Amino acid sequence: MSKIIASAAIRGSHDIFRRAGEMLEKALAEKGPDFTFEFPDTMFCLPMIQAMTGYEIRTLGQMREGMRLVQELLSDEPSDAMWKPYLGEALDAGMATLFAQEIWLALRYIEGLEPVSEEIDVNGKKTTITYNGYITDTIQRNLGIQLVDGTMPGFAAIIGAAPSDEIAVKIVKELQEKNILTFLSGSAGGDSITHQLVRGGMQLGWDTRIVPLGPLTEHTLYALDWAIRAAMIFGGKKAGNYKEILKYTKDRVFAFALALGEMDDMKWATGAGAINMGFPAVCDTDVPVVHPTGVCTYEEVDKEFDHSKIVQKAIEVRGLKIVVEKPPIPVAYGPAFEGERIRKEDTFIEFGGQRTPSFELVRMREMEEVEDGKVTIVGADWQARYEKGGKLPMAMVIDVAGRKMQKDFESVIERKIHHNLNEAQGIWHMGQRDINWMRISNSAKNDGFTLEHMGVIHAAMIRNRFKSIVDKVQVTLYIDETDVLRLQEEARAAYRERDERLGSLTDESVDTFYSCLLCQSFAPSHTCVITPERLGLCGAYNWLDGKAAYEIDPTGGNQPITKGDVIDATKGRWSGVDAYIIQATGGAVETMNAYTMMDNPMTSCGCFEVICAILPEANGVMLVQRGFADMTPIGMKFSTLAGTVGGGMQTPGFMGIGRNFVTSKKFLYGDGGLKRVVWMTKALKESLKDALAARCAEAGVPDLLDKIADETIATDSEKLVEYLTNVGHPALEMESII
Repeated sequence: MSKIIASAAIRGSHDIFRRAGEMLEKALAEKGPDFTFEFPDTMFCLPMIQAMTGYEIRTLGQMREGMRLVQELLSDEPSDAMWKPYLGEALDAGMATLFAQEIWLALRYIEGLEPVSEEIDVNGKKTTITYNGYITDTIQRNLGIQLVDGTMPGFAAIIGAAPSDEIAVKIVKELQEKNILTFLSGSAGGDSITHQLVRGGMQLGWDTRIVPLGPLTEHTLYALDWAIRAAMIFGGKKAGNYKEILKYTKDRVFAFALALGEMDDMKWATGAGAINMGFPAVCDTDVPVVHPTGVCTYEEVDKEFDHSKIVQKAIEVRGLKIVVEKPPIPVAYGPAFEGERIRKEDTFIEFGGQRTPSFELVRMREMEEVEDGKVTIVGADWQARYEKGGKLPMAMVIDVAGRKMQKDFESVIERKIHHNLNEAQGIWHMGQRDINWMRISNSAKNDGFTLEHMGVIHAAMIRNRFKSIVDKVQVTLYIDETDVLRLQEEARAAYRERDERLGSLTDESVDTFYSCLLCQSFAPSHTCVITPERLGLCGAYNWLDGKAAYEIDPTGGNQPITKGDVIDATKGRWSGVDAYIIQATGGAVETMNAYTMMDNPMTSCGCFEVICAILPEANGVMLVQRGFADMTPIGMKFSTLAGTVGGGMQTPGFMGIGRNFVTSKKFLYGDGGLKRVVWMTKALKESLKDALAARCAEAGVPDLLDKIADETIATDSEKLVEYLTNVGHPALEMESII
C-alpha cells in the first residue's frame, strides 16, 4: 500500500484514539463506569466492535476495554528512512479507527450531541438540516426487500464536497437514477456535499435514498455500522467471527465510497477501515492508487477527475451490475424517486384523492383487441384542460394481451401501477383501485411531462417488467367525469370478482406452492414457501405474485414447489416441500411446517414484517411489528427479538411472518389458531382490525379482539397474565403450547 496513504491512516487512527479516550475519561468522571448506553433501536451494542471481536459494550466501563482493543491495533507511523509493505499496518489502523469512532460517536450520543442538527443559509433563508445519525435496525429491515430483489443494487458513501453545487447534484442524481442508496458525510474546502444538495433543491432522506449522516468524516461510521450489521441480521453470521463477516460484506454488501475534495488523515483512516470490509474508494483528486486485488474485489483506491465519469468508475471498481429501464419520458426515472414528496404548493395538477373521481384497472384482452404501445386520452378539449392544471377526474384503463397472460395476473400487474408512476421524478401516486391519488409537479410539467406520458410509462414498463407474459399493452385515459363514473362500475365489478376468486383459493385447492429465493443473496439457508394462505415474510409477495413471477422468469427467484403427499395436515408439512427445501438450502434446512411456530417453523431472512413469539406463562403468543421500539411482555424489544428469528435459523417458539398472515385461517393452525394470540401491539391491532374481527367471529370467539392485550394494558408478563385472567382469555384454558 502507498506509504502516503498508510502514514495518513495510522496518524488518523492515533488522532481519533486520543480524542475518544479524552471524551471517555470525562464521561467516566461524570457518570461512572456502570452508566449504560445503547444506540437507538438496535439489537446490537456497538455493532462494529461486537461484530469484529464478539465483545459487547453496554457501559462506560466496558468502553474502556473497547479502547484497549483499539490500542492493540495501533502501529507507529512509518519512518522516512525505511520502506516496507504497509498494507497490514494500514488495515489495522483502519479497523482501530472504526472502533474508536464508534466509541466516540456513542459518547456524543450520551452527551446529547447526536444526531446533529444545523442551520445553513439557502438563498437568504435559514434552512435547518437534521442529520440521520445512527441507522436503526428497523430502517435496515424496512429496506430488506429492496436489498435482495435488485431494486437497490448498491450503496454509496460520499465524503467531502464537490467543486460546485451543480456537480454535486449531477453526481447524486446519477446515483439515484441507478437506484443506488447514498449516504452523505464530511466536508472539504469549507463546504459539504449535504449543504450543496440542500442548496441545489434536492429532497434528502430515506424516501429519496439520499441520507445525510452527519457533517464530519467520522459520521461515515454509521454507514459502515449499517453494512456490518447486514452480515449478522441477514446473513446469520455470529459476532466475533470476523473472517466470515468481512467475507460477507465483501461478497454481498455492495458498497463503495466517493471521496470528493482534498483528503486528510481522518478520511484516509476511515477509508482504510472500509477497505477491510471490501469497500473501495474513488477520489476526484490526485491521490496514490492502490490496485492489488484481494481485500477488495478489484481496486482498493482509485481516482477519476472527470465528475461525469466518477459514478461509473466507482460502479466498475466495485463490480456492480446495473440495468436501468427507463421509459421515453422527459424526466429522470428510477426507484430512488418513489419516495419523492410533492406538496400542494409544488403541484401542477392532481387526480383522485377524494378531490375528483378516479380509478385504475388492468384488463386482459385478446391479442387482436390490443394495439401495442397505443396511448389514447378521451375527454373534451383535454389538452387545454391539462395545460390549465388544477384537478381532473381520471380513469386509467390498461388493456394487456399475451399468449401466456392469465386472468389471475391482472391484479399483479395492477399493483405495479404504483411503482410505474412513482419512479418518475416529479410524479406522485398513492392508493390503488378506486381510492388512488396522483400528482404531477410543476417541475415535471416545466420539463415537458404531459398527460400522454402517464400512459407511455405504463406501456413501456409493463412490457419490460412482464415481458414473458405480456406481448401488447394499450393505455386509455378518461378525464370526463361522466366516463369515469360509468367505467368505475365496471372496475368495481372486476375488483369484486378478483377478491372472490382469491378468497376461494386455499392451500388444499392447489397442487403447487411457490418459493421465494430472493433473500438467499443475503441469507443462504433461508427459503420462503408461499402458499395461497401464507404470503411471504416481507409481505411483498403472495401466491399469485409467485405464480406470475415464475411465468415471467422461469429461472428466477420464484420457483414452483410440487406439494407432494401430506405428511401432517395440521402442522402444514408436505413431502414435496421438504424435498424442495433440502435442495434449495443445500441441506442446511431439512423440513418445515407452515402452520406452527413450535416445530420446525419456516426460516427467516431479516425483512419480516411481524415477529410471533411464545409467552409460556400466558400459554399463548405475542405479535410485535417491525418499527415498534418499546418493551414487550417477553422482556425484549423488537430489535433484540429479531436476533432469534433472522439469518435463516429455525427457532421453535419464534417466527417471522408477513402481517396479513395473521388474518389467515392457517395462522398458527397447528398451535390452536388465533385464540393463541394474547398480546399484540396496538398499531398492528388497529391496522388489521376489520379482518381480525371477521376471523375472530369465524373462530367462534367474536369478543377475542377485546381480550387481546396491547402495550397500553401490559408490557410485562405478570400484568399480562393478570389481565388475561380477568377478561377470560381462551388461551388460558387451552392445552399447553409447549
